[in-house]
Amino acid sequence: MSLPDIAPQVDDAAPSKAGRPAWPLIAIVGPTATGKSELALGLAQRIGAEIVGADAMQLYRGMDIGTAKVPEAERRGVPHHQIDVLDVREEASVAAYQRHARADVEAITARGHPAVVVGGSGLYVRALVDEIDFPGTDPAVRAAWEARAASAEPGEMHRLLAERDPVAAARIEPGNTRRLVRALEVIDLTGRPFSASLPRPVYAAPTIQLGVDGPVDQVDQAIERRAERMISHGLIEEVEALAAHGLREGRTASRATGYAQGLAVLDGRLARADAAEAIALATRQLARRQRKWFRRDARITWLTTAGSCKDMLAEAAAHLEPWLE
Repeated sequence: MSLPDIAPQVDDAAPSKAGRPAWPLIAIVGPTATGKSELALGLAQRIGAEIVGADAMQLYRGMDIGTAKVPEAERRGVPHHQIDVLDVREEASVAAYQRHARADVEAITARGHPAVVVGGSGLYVRALVDEIDFPGTDPAVRAAWEARAASAEPGEMHRLLAERDPVAAARIEPGNTRRLVRALEVIDLTGRPFSASLPRPVYAAPTIQLGVDGPVDQVDQAIERRAERMISHGLIEEVEALAAHGLREGRTASRATGYAQGLAVLDGRLARADAAEAIALATRQLARRQRKWFRRDARITWLTTAGSCKDMLAEAAAHLEPWLE
């Protein structure tokens, strides 16, 4: 399934009953703790849209507090998709996400509604909105590289990738072992550079990306407050409950920010009193990686009214004026 099957091209679209052109796909992106979910919810209410999540960790059932998932009771009747679809023992796959999320967008469009994509998982956003195909996988090849990574010296995997694909190595953080392993696996399987399969900045269908961010110090403060709130609202207890249902077995879920630290508390490797600080540090690092990823995309229109959902909603609506009544 391709996105051209999901939404018609804006330039060629027939006017709707209200005389408007067909809606583009709307994506709200940016670093964590900047108010994306609240903006998406307000915008969805404003335009009658349904929401498609693009957060790899919100795919998991039961991972609620630590992912800042909007509780179902607070979704104001707006349908949400690609949330709570995986068990914590399952490995998240961006290729599988692409298939399912595109099917969701197709169904939303068929119902006559706009689709609002929201999330900070950059590759997941790109998988949905851009022309990108994902090479297959081979468990044996991947296992071999994972074993190599487990015994490798710091920086060794990144150096190996740099020798085989300098372009990919320049785009992958040295500490991102999972992506390094995947890149080396793809090179072995395809005989081509991993960078050849990286997403190109070409929309698969008409899309508007709205970026949400704020001054770094303000975002950092919001992250610290959120980490403390997560602990006080029962994150460690949530992790404990998930651990009883296989969280430690989940290669993706167990490494998620907040959940890795929660497991460390349960295992006695981290004091509970230090958990909020550890989570805030990991989240700040995540936000910086997200900011770096999204700032590379010149197609994103960055909202200037960060911090106030009301102001952000008004600014976002202004960018969508051609499609509004």
